[in-house]
Amino acid sequence: MINQRGNAVWNGDIKGSGTITSQSGQLDAPYSTGARFDGKPGTNPEELIGAAHAGCYTMFLTSHLTKAGYQVKQIRTESKVTLDPSGDTPKVVKIALKTEGEVEGISQEEFQKQAENAKENCPISQLLSAVPEMELTSATLK
Repeated sequence: MINQRGNAVWNGDIKGSGTITSQSGQLDAPYSTGARFDGKPGTNPEELIGAAHAGCYTMFLTSHLTKAGYQVKQIRTESKVTLDPSGDTPKVVKIALKTEGEVEGISQEEFQKQAENAKENCPISQLLSAVPEMELTSATLK
């Protein structure tokens, strides 16, 4: 088993702020409700989930393309996490994956098939399967 840690410290009431850090030390970022709901500087949980999802998905897709014999030049992925703050409890209601790949000799149809497989099976996609909607847009780049 592999264990990875993330930590958060919050100071003050809900108008306060805090820091989010990672085990590796690569992440040490301020976060606040202003960053989460009002577009103010800092990070927020949804942004971090999006980054983690994009990273996991891209690595998973690249691994499967490589195992299938394709030469991958580059894969770029965005994971947009939509938070609906209306109602009593904010909820993540959608994740939109957009991936583009420069892959030698692959058709758009095969790339789409591989991209869908990664959407269903990368560990973070599986973790996020409770989100009501997860969509994928993919394209090969020539």
